[in-house]
Amino acid sequence: MPAFPAYDTNSSSFLLTGFPGLEREYPWLSIPFSCIYAMVLSGNCLVLHVIRTEPSLHEPMFYFLAMLALTDLCMGLSTVRTVLGILWGLSQEVSLDACIAQTYFIHGLSLTESGVLLAMAFDRFTAICNPLRYTSILTSARIIKIGLGILVRSFAFILAPIIRLKFFHYCRSHILSHSFCLHQDLLRLACSDIRFNSFYALALVICTLLFDSMLILVSYILILHSVLSIASREERLKSLQTCVSHICAVLVFYIPIIGLTMVHRFGKHLSPVVHVLMGNIYIIFPPLMNPIIYSVKTQQIRGRIQKWFSMKRE
Repeated sequence: MPAFPAYDTNSSSFLLTGFPGLEREYPWLSIPFSCIYAMVLSGNCLVLHVIRTEPSLHEPMFYFLAMLALTDLCMGLSTVRTVLGILWGLSQEVSLDACIAQTYFIHGLSLTESGVLLAMAFDRFTAICNPLRYTSILTSARIIKIGLGILVRSFAFILAPIIRLKFFHYCRSHILSHSFCLHQDLLRLACSDIRFNSFYALALVICTLLFDSMLILVSYILILHSVLSIASREERLKSLQTCVSHICAVLVFYIPIIGLTMVHRFGKHLSPVVHVLMGNIYIIFPPLMNPIIYSVKTQQIRGRIQKWFSMKRE
C-alpha cells in the first residue's frame, strides 16, 4: 500500500483502505462490487417505482417500506464513489470536507434505517393487535410526522460531533481503515481532545440503535402474545407471515452492526481484510438484501413485479 504523509492541517486528505494485500486483484474485485451496487440502486428504485405506481400499495405498511427503500438507496449513493473508486483505480484519497460529509450521511442514514425499522414494527403491532383502529391510528398525516421525526432524530442529533471533526487536528498516519469514512475512524487519527465525541457517540448509540432494537423486541413479544390467543392455526400463521419480511430486514440490519462492533472491539489481532470486509458488509448488505426480501416475501410487491416483467416481454 502506498505510504501517505502525515499532516497536521485540516486542508489535508486521507487515504482510504481497499483490501490490504489484494491490490493486484482489484480489477477482478471491482466486477462483483459493481454488480452489487447496480443491484442496490436498481432494486431499491424498483421497489419505490412499484409502490408509487400501484394504487393497492398506498397504505401505511408500504409507505414505511418506501422510506426504507429510499434510505437504502441513499446509503448506496453515499458510498459508491469511494468504494468503486478504489477498486477501479481512480483514487484512494479523500479530502477532509468530503470525508466529514460522507461520515455525516453514513451515520445519519444508519440511524434513519433503525428508526424506519422501529416504525415498521409499530405498524405490524397495530395491524395485528389493534386491526379495527389500524387506519385511524396510522393516518397519512401521522405517517408524515413519523417520517419527519425520524429524519430530525437521525440527522440533527449527530450534527454536534460531526461539526467538531472539522476543527480537530489530524497528526497521525491519515490512513483510514475502510473504503469509506466513519466517525470512529476519524477519531482514531485525531490528536485533539476527542472525549466529547466519544461519549456523545456512545450515548447516541444507546439512545437510538439500542433503544430501537429493544422496542422492536418488545413489539414482537406483544405481537406473539396476541397471535397465540387466536384460536385458528391458519389465522395465526397468516398473521405471523405478514411479519416475516420485517423480521428479516431487522436481522439484516442489526447482525452486521453487531459483527462490526465485535470485530472493532475484540478483533484487533485479525487480518485487516476482515475489518474491511465487515465494514463493507455493514454498509452494503442491508441495501442489497432488503429489496430482495420484500420482493420475495411480500405477495403484493412480488405479484406487481411479475406482472410488470410479463408485460415487458409481451
